[in-house]
Amino acid sequence: MNSISVRALLVRGMLAGLIAGAFALAVAYFLGESQVDAAIALEEAHSHDHGGGEELVSRTMQATGGLATGVLVFGVAVGGIAALVFCYALGRIGGFGPRATAALIAGAALLTVYVVPFLKYPANPPAVGNPDTIGERTALFFLMVALSVLLAVAAVIIGRRLASRLGNWNATVASAAGFILLIGLAYAFLPSFDEVGKDFPAGLLWEFRLSTLAVQATLWSVFGVVFGHLTERLLSPPARVATPRTASAVN
Repeated sequence: MNSISVRALLVRGMLAGLIAGAFALAVAYFLGESQVDAAIALEEAHSHDHGGGEELVSRTMQATGGLATGVLVFGVAVGGIAALVFCYALGRIGGFGPRATAALIAGAALLTVYVVPFLKYPANPPAVGNPDTIGERTALFFLMVALSVLLAVAAVIIGRRLASRLGNWNATVASAAGFILLIGLAYAFLPSFDEVGKDFPAGLLWEFRLSTLAVQATLWSVFGVVFGHLTERLLSPPARVATPRTASAVN
């Protein structure tokens, strides 16, 4: 793939990421902000009892400009990265066309970058978590992301090498089983954190975590559809139907 095609795909990936980010922003605002407000209310009630600090950024700014900036910038960034991955993966992971390859990359990104780390270190709303462990929890979450991505890449490489001996289906099952086994070991050996207070509503915690999962699922689903459409048009343009005028000109 030449540099012009890579540049065109990178631009389309960032555009698809921006569009996907807009959809994810809508989900985050209408589905997740109510849980955040409820959690902040609990946190403020607790902080007033113990002398809380002054708010540096208004809640309105956090829920509008801050949220929009974070989600849209994240969408553009991951869209560009996914486009570069697409440039490498196209034609190397099987006989998939551009649209199917884009869908596979989006699904794999959702699984490895968010779902697998989320199952070990799920998102917490305000008022949940010990401030003294936030650095350790953040580092472990990104470590889980790195492990998940690296193990997924290794599973794909091993699966391709086993396919010639075991067949595509058996090789896929074997590599997927190895991925699940190693992720399970990481879950078992990495430290866990149980910092949810007894007075924090379990229903609110569950709804908040579901909303964060919905935001990521929306982001990657929309990205896969939009980027797949854009790459299909770029790399497999529809054949032009000859009109009577063009046909007579050729004759």
